[in-house]
Amino acid sequence: METSDTTCIHFEEALVFARGTRLFAGAVIVACMVLVGPSAPSSALFGRSQPVEAVKDVVPNRVMTWNICNPCEVSNVDRAAEIATYAPQVIGMQEACVRDVEMIRDYLENLHGLVYHVEYGTVLRSWGRCGGVPWSPGAFGQAILSAAPMTDRVNVEYPDGGSEDRGYMAVTTRVGDRSVRVFNTHLAHRRQEEFRAEQVRVLAAEVARHDRAIVLGDFNAVPDAPELAPMWELAADAAPQCHPSQSGTCEPTTDWQSKFDYVFVRGFVPREHGVHPSAYSDHHLVHTDLDPA
Repeated sequence: METSDTTCIHFEEALVFARGTRLFAGAVIVACMVLVGPSAPSSALFGRSQPVEAVKDVVPNRVMTWNICNPCEVSNVDRAAEIATYAPQVIGMQEACVRDVEMIRDYLENLHGLVYHVEYGTVLRSWGRCGGVPWSPGAFGQAILSAAPMTDRVNVEYPDGGSEDRGYMAVTTRVGDRSVRVFNTHLAHRRQEEFRAEQVRVLAAEVARHDRAIVLGDFNAVPDAPELAPMWELAADAAPQCHPSQSGTCEPTTDWQSKFDYVFVRGFVPREHGVHPSAYSDHHLVHTDLDPA
C-alpha cells in the first residue's frame, strides 16, 4: 500500500501534467488561428457557432443575381462579405459549386448574422470545376438562397445546353410578404444564339404559368438579342430604363461592358436597382428592391 506522502507526490505530478497539457492545447489553438488567418470564422476551428453580433437583417423585398465563377477559385469569405453588403432576401447564383455555396451560406450566418435556406439546381458533376474525387465529383450549376423557406423545387436541364450542360431551377418562396415563383437560370455561351433561343422558349413557357414570378440569371445575351424576345413579352427587367429597343439604357453587368445578367419580374414593381462590380467575379452583383404590383 502507498503511503499518504507517495500519494500526494503522484497527485502533484498529475496536476503538473494536466497544466502542461492545457498549456500545450492553448498553444496549438493560437498557432492554428495564426495559420488559418483572420478571414476564417470561428466555426472553422470550433464548429458552427452563433455570431458575436448580427450585423444586419435581410432586406425585405430585395432580390439578387450573381454569376460567382471566373475567377472561380476565390475566397468564399469575400464572396459572402459582398453579398452581406446588400443582404438580399433572395439570391440566385450561377456557375456555383455546391461546396462553395455551403461555405458562403455558413459565412453569411456565422460572420454576418444572415440566415438563409438553400436549394440547388445541379446540371453536371465536375471534378475539374468543383473538386472532390473522381468517383464523387462536386456538383455544379445554380443555387437559390432565401431567407424564407422554399417549396416545390424543380430542376430542369435544357434539351441542348450547347457546349456545356445548362438548365434552370425554380422554387416557391416569399419576397416581402408575398408568395412568388422564383426562377434561376444560366443560358448557353455568348456565341451560341441558336441554343439560347430554344432554352428561352423552354423557360418562358414555364414562367408564363405564373402571374407573380421573378426570373434571375445569366442569359449570356444583350437586351436586344432576338432570342430574348419571349422573355420580354412576359416580363420587364427590374431596371426600369432597360428594354430591348434601341432607346433603352441598360447598365453593363460584366467586366466586358455588356448586360448579360437580368432580374425579370411579373407581378412586381421595381423600386430601386443596383449594379455592383466585384473583384471576385467577372459578373457584377445585381440587386433590385420590389413592391407587389
